[in-house]
Amino acid sequence: MPSALPETEVAEPLVSVVIPCLNEAGSVGDCVRDARHALDGSGISGEIIVVDNGSSDGSAAVAAGAGARVIQEPRRGYGNAYAAGFGEARGRFILMADADKSYDLAEIPRFVDQLQAGADVVIGSRLNGRIHDGAMPWLHRHVGNPLLTGALNLFCGTRVSDAHCGMRAFRREDLARLDLQATGMELASEQLIRSSKLGLEIREIPIAYMPRTGSSKLSPLPDGWRHLRLLLVHSPTWLFIVPGAGLLVLAAIAGTLGLTGAAGRDGEQPALVIASMLAIVGSQLVQFGVFARSYAVWHLGERDRLFEGIRNRISLEAVLATGAAVALAGMAATTVTVIRWDGGMGALLERRLAIASLTLAVIGVQIIFGAFLLSVLGLRRRRSEVGPPGPRVTR
Repeated sequence: MPSALPETEVAEPLVSVVIPCLNEAGSVGDCVRDARHALDGSGISGEIIVVDNGSSDGSAAVAAGAGARVIQEPRRGYGNAYAAGFGEARGRFILMADADKSYDLAEIPRFVDQLQAGADVVIGSRLNGRIHDGAMPWLHRHVGNPLLTGALNLFCGTRVSDAHCGMRAFRREDLARLDLQATGMELASEQLIRSSKLGLEIREIPIAYMPRTGSSKLSPLPDGWRHLRLLLVHSPTWLFIVPGAGLLVLAAIAGTLGLTGAAGRDGEQPALVIASMLAIVGSQLVQFGVFARSYAVWHLGERDRLFEGIRNRISLEAVLATGAAVALAGMAATTVTVIRWDGGMGALLERRLAIASLTLAVIGVQIIFGAFLLSVLGLRRRRSEVGPPGPRVTR
């Protein structure tokens, strides 16, 4: 390959190395020089962008002196800094790295090779590579990172070993589809979640991880919670449907114990009250999950073959009929129970039937109005499928 041209002469570089920076004057210059050496040494045309995120120690001047193009992003946050850098990037590929010397930027060509070989996203794996002594706290290495990575793999179907590695690369052409919104450290998770949902090919390569220069900007508990919150918000199946289905199973067990008398005479009514509560909340959570999946498929462009298949086979009218049948059955049973109520020996049986029938009525009403809400969520999608109205013809 031909030697790389100076950065100022590269019209469309192959790679844009984007490095966020907040008070890293002691290391950012070395990172810029290491990245430039890696690019030039492998004949890769590239630019190095340092995003100064409000540094007060002269980091911007150090980065510029080392040869980087420096841009300013006053809004604090890891995600905000990267968003600014991505917007300025001109390369076909974008490589993300930190300014604290924790990553070996001589590895840049390996990331580029994987992208040129067909990968859409390439992330480094510190856990499958080498973590130098003192580079990662024990809790992060053995608890926090594995748990959050495992949750990501479970919720999104990915198969990565180190979801929070900060050295990664992807194709700039996918930026618009990724539509990254995170403003903080949770950007790392969001990028993998969106990549997975869009069907992009994600590859991992083992890398080394070294002790950082300077103080860490990571806040373990707040940042960990934001990662987990993001995972749940992007995974309605695990946030709503799985817990809802679990509650419905518990409701069925409690209801059976109450109706059959297996809970004991003193426990029959409490068991049915608990079953009613679990059934109503569980059915509502399942509906929330369906609404969220519908919104994601119809308006965010996510893929869900199971959801689309169900939608194509079940009409609004069918769901309405089901809800009406459940509601009417519950209301009819409630009416009969009230008419037969005599306050005598049959009062206990009547109370049990009243609880069960009212629960059915509530769930039936939820199904009916939930079906209409689902139809409302699909309005915009159906209009886009039909297309804009044609010209009006007058006679």
